[in-house]
Amino acid sequence: MSSPTLDTPTLDSQLPSLLHQITEEGGYAFTSIATRAAAGDTRAAEAARELAWEQLYSGPWHSVVPIWRDAYAMACLHVAKCHFCSGELELALRALDMGLIMGGIALRDDLNLCIRRVSHDLRERDSAEGDQHQKAEWYRDFNLAEVRVKLKLKSSVGFSCVYGLATTLELSLLHLMLFIVLMDSETVVSIPRILNLNWQAARLLPAKSLSSKTVVKKGGLSLEEFLREHFVPGLPVIISGSMDHWPATNRWSDMNYIKKVAGFRTVPVEVGRNYLCSDWKQELITISEFLERIQSGNSSPTSTTYLAQHQLSLNAWFGPSGTVTPLHHDPHHNILAQVAGKKYIRLYSPSSSEELYPHTETMLCNSSQVDLDDIDKEDFPKILDLEFIDCILEEGDMLYIPPKWWHYVRSLTKSFSVSFWWSVEGNSLDS
Repeated sequence: MSSPTLDTPTLDSQLPSLLHQITEEGGYAFTSIATRAAAGDTRAAEAARELAWEQLYSGPWHSVVPIWRDAYAMACLHVAKCHFCSGELELALRALDMGLIMGGIALRDDLNLCIRRVSHDLRERDSAEGDQHQKAEWYRDFNLAEVRVKLKLKSSVGFSCVYGLATTLELSLLHLMLFIVLMDSETVVSIPRILNLNWQAARLLPAKSLSSKTVVKKGGLSLEEFLREHFVPGLPVIISGSMDHWPATNRWSDMNYIKKVAGFRTVPVEVGRNYLCSDWKQELITISEFLERIQSGNSSPTSTTYLAQHQLSLNAWFGPSGTVTPLHHDPHHNILAQVAGKKYIRLYSPSSSEELYPHTETMLCNSSQVDLDDIDKEDFPKILDLEFIDCILEEGDMLYIPPKWWHYVRSLTKSFSVSFWWSVEGNSLDS
């Protein structure tokens, strides 16, 4: 009986051409070793991967010759094949993920094809070993109704005071709750929950959050209405009800399910408060290790771990409560789909760019120098009275963010989101 193998149709057909291109870039040693690796030599496969890895780190990432990224992906495929034949499925999957993360695009279809095969075999193996799947919710809900408090103070002078958020109240004022009633006969506020989970969560939101204009929310939005009222004029909108049929809305809130289908996958994660901080870094860990960090709940701002903008099969954003994406803009159209948990999002119009103090460095020119969580009023006075719109993106909602709209994002619970980016040639907002 022959050993199991991984199918790599693109590599099989393009191997001579790829090796020729690598040779033209001085990769004679790699070509010789990769030829032996293609014949099933495990040591040669590992050696080829090391050679390609050295080329990836021979200088700044942008200066790496693209064919060396393809060479790294090729070597990863050879290494994965060797591990797969030996029954070392976890090692095979890690090699494939590394090829996907660090490699070029020429062999991406092969990498994804092999990942599906190895992942399937891993699930089959675990099922055969009697792995019992029990549902485990990994996030705790954030009750907006108990945070966005609309209060009327009964007093002898008939003074009415409306607060946009509990964050605008001093803690001592909460003791007045015994004498406060909600406007419009809304449901009585749960004082203990405000004083505990939601009071703490609300305090973390930027100043003036949810105090004025919010992003319009529409259900049953047709394509024609979306194009006419939002896409063409470039106006954000929350689309509700369009994800109800997604299996992910039920499955992805279950930590054990995620572990079962993707626990062995290797992903790049961000560690630290956000990418503008000096102590921010990236690490490569498995999704199981990532979930364990989220579950522990012991992370400090400098050790917060966030899976951000990684292509598992689409762009995924996955992390604990409190993760922040600082104020920035993107050149593409974006639909952010909230699969599990909730996020606070603030948006500023492209016309406000000057008042948002973009970084002058080329790499960060789409990011603001302003830290919305701690605004330096002396250095950035123009932003203080700048108009914005914001929202709580609920589970099952999609937010359309047009190109060049500045946005700040904070997770209010453990959260799983996916982004769909696209560009339209000739769109005046795409530049």
